[in-house]
Amino acid sequence: MSSIPKQTLCGVIPCLRYRDAPAAIDWLCSTFGFEVQFVVPNEDGSIAHAQLTFGNSMVMLGSVFDTEYGRLLKQPMETGGFVTQSAYLVVNSADEVYGRVLQAGGQIVLDLKDEDYGGRGFTCRDPEGHIWSIGTYDPYAQAGV
Repeated sequence: MSSIPKQTLCGVIPCLRYRDAPAAIDWLCSTFGFEVQFVVPNEDGSIAHAQLTFGNSMVMLGSVFDTEYGRLLKQPMETGGFVTQSAYLVVNSADEVYGRVLQAGGQIVLDLKDEDYGGRGFTCRDPEGHIWSIGTYDPYAQAGV
């Protein structure tokens, strides 16, 4: 095993930016089941930093800012809806989350289906266009971990 990764609960954490980060936090929690672990709000209501947990995983997010780091990123609405990365959420019931996404106004981009390699899942956009894949396929279980 490489000595580079720190042996911690989760070694890869997606980081996202949202124009309306407070609304994104609410949507991600109520729709996907994330839980707020830590939020640093700014005085103007924007979010400097937030950590949302999902089981033993996490995403970090914040508001879109015109900073050195912020200028490295484009939002999906600025690229014609294209993204260069996405996250996969391992869930107990893809059908349940699919219904919640529809109810919350998320856009389904790849419909719910059984995958040839196992599991059931779908892909959607959140209200600001970020792509999320949700499914029951667990790569750790597949690898016997």
